[in-house]
Amino acid sequence: MARIIIADDHPLFRGALCQAVLKLWPQAELVEAETVASARDAVNAEPADLLLLDLHMEDSDGLTALLDFRHDFPALPVVVVSASEESRVVRACQSLGASGFIPKSVDLDVMREALAQIRDGDVWFDADVIDNDDDAILFEKLASLTPAQRRILNLVSEGMLNKQIAYQMEISEATVKAHITAIFRKLDVVNRTQAVLVAKQLDVELPEVKSV
Repeated sequence: MARIIIADDHPLFRGALCQAVLKLWPQAELVEAETVASARDAVNAEPADLLLLDLHMEDSDGLTALLDFRHDFPALPVVVVSASEESRVVRACQSLGASGFIPKSVDLDVMREALAQIRDGDVWFDADVIDNDDDAILFEKLASLTPAQRRILNLVSEGMLNKQIAYQMEISEATVKAHITAIFRKLDVVNRTQAVLVAKQLDVELPEVKSV
């Protein structure tokens, strides 16, 4: 029996995803999660066959969650289901190893078609999204960072000094410096400003709700 985790902070949309999943996996065990942390707890508790992941939840607002799941659970297929549908975001998810990207704007038939393709071992991305080699290289560099290095890069992006990062992470300042040197090398940058600009590529803006 398949075990599928649906991570989204909107109960109504989780319900729609559950309907789509049960059409394809009638006997599936569905686990609903409204935060990245609870989704991670669910994966740690018992192996899962698929994770449907929203990019915008209470404790996540970008691609870092996808990076972390791909790094820590490389055998787990992750499908991003998001309202952020820009080509750059879709290409990023593809480069970071997602098994698919399903826009929240599609109807249930398209959603089921996408999930069926993924269930059969394929991937599903919008055919109109063209691969960009420069984007792929950049996200490969970001994917090469360890979770600790990504956390340090996030703190650098917040303007923290090495001493402050060391205190925040409960490590020595020398360790922070070593991590930052490794980050610069992996990202092929020479200073903090350049590293922050690369890190910003993981940000994903939530689309504005248009008034009727």
